[in-house]
Parts: sequence; structure tokens; C-alpha cells
Amino acid sequence: MKRTLLVGLAAGAALVLPAASAFAHVTVNPREAVQGRYAKLAFRVPNERDNAGTTKLEVNLPADHPFASVSVRPQPGWTYTVEKVKLATPVKIHDNEISEAATKITWTGGVIKPHEFNEFEVSVGPLPDDVDSITFKALQTYEGGEVVRWIDEETPGGAEPEHPAPVLKLTKADAATTATTTAGQTSQAGEVAEPKSSDAASKSDVDTARTFGILGMVFGLLGFVSAMAARRRRPAEPSS
Repeated sequence: MKRTLLVGLAAGAALVLPAASAFAHVTVNPREAVQGRYAKLAFRVPNERDNAGTTKLEVNLPADHPFASVSVRPQPGWTYTVEKVKLATPVKIHDNEISEAATKITWTGGVIKPHEFNEFEVSVGPLPDDVDSITFKALQTYEGGEVVRWIDEETPGGAEPEHPAPVLKLTKADAATTATTTAGQTSQAGEVAEPKSSDAASKSDVDTARTFGILGMVFGLLGFVSAMAARRRRPAEPSS
């Protein structure tokens, strides 16, 4: 039995560990936002190394769809720089002509220790309304100089690339409104908020407690009835 159990655990670990490492890449959260609106984005950076910390993150912003506004939330222990370029052809966004746009944000100075993660937040907008996704190519630098380039783009119907770039999917405003009506709430960035798992857990706990409470009452009543029946069947003691 013990040997069978150990073999099963080892096989399970062999399946789980590669899957876990496959998800240890830089991502943008939330994964979806609404076209034409502003959004607060967090670039989540996990450190999957055992013996080196992450010391630098570079995120490239889409040059073909420049943002009129880019602001960075300060991250304790880290400093950032925003690179801008002059656009060859000014872009008109919401009646504003944009001749300069941010193209890259770089965070340095801090350390993400092995098996930890951090999130780097930015507010951008307005999001383009003529594409269904934005790709943010990112570079993650480790102590010692190793650079992991999260720049590979997925192909429709193809396997996930080894180093996928963070992708933000964009939905149309009318589709987001319909989804919001169904879900009952929406986030500040226009994202449809998923039901909180804690809420579902609380309801489940209440239902479970109610079930056990009813069962306790039933068993208690049965015990009382049995005791009364046994007392009635007990023969009367002879009088002295």
C-alpha cells in the first residue's frame, strides 16, 4: 500500500510540476479591458529561479497604438523610467493630437526573491477601439545578468509559446455592458468582475451549517422519543 501510494504521488508531482513552471511567466492583469476606456493594469512578475532574484523589468508599450496617458504607480524599493518618442505622424485621440508617446517603462533598484512575485501597476488610456488585443512585450532580468524575454506571440490554433508576451484582450463597450448586466457588477477599468470566491464559500458554509443544524434537531428529537418509549416500557418496581 505504501509503495503504491508513493508511486502515485511521484507520478502526480511529475504532472503538476511542469504545469506549474509553464505558468511562471510575466502576465498583465486584468486579462481583459474595454475598448476606448482607461484601465489600471498590473504586470505580475513571478520569480521561478531557486538561486537568483529578479532585479529589473522592462515593459514595452504598443507603438502602433500609442496611449495618450500613461502614469505609473510608485513601487516601494523600486525606481522607474518612462521612455518616450516623437511620433512620425501625430495621432488624434479623443479630439487630442498626440505627437509624443510612451514606448517603454523600466523598473530597477528592487529585488524579487526566489519563489516570490511582485506587481507593477500603471494606468493607461484611452485603449484603442480598432483592435481586439494589445501585446506588451516584457524583459525580466535576474541577478547575474540573465535576461528572459517574454516576447513570443501566440498563433491562432497553435501551442502556447515558451516565453509568451503579456496580452490584454479588448472587448467592445456594448459587449461589456451586456456582460455587466449578467454579472451584476463591473470594475473601474471596465472589466466584468467575477463573483468573489469568498462569497461563494460563505454561502456554502451557511448551507452546510444549516444542514447539520437540521440533522442535529432530527437526531435529538429521535433520541427524546426513544427515551420516552423506553421509560414507558420499563416494568414497575414492586412496592415494599
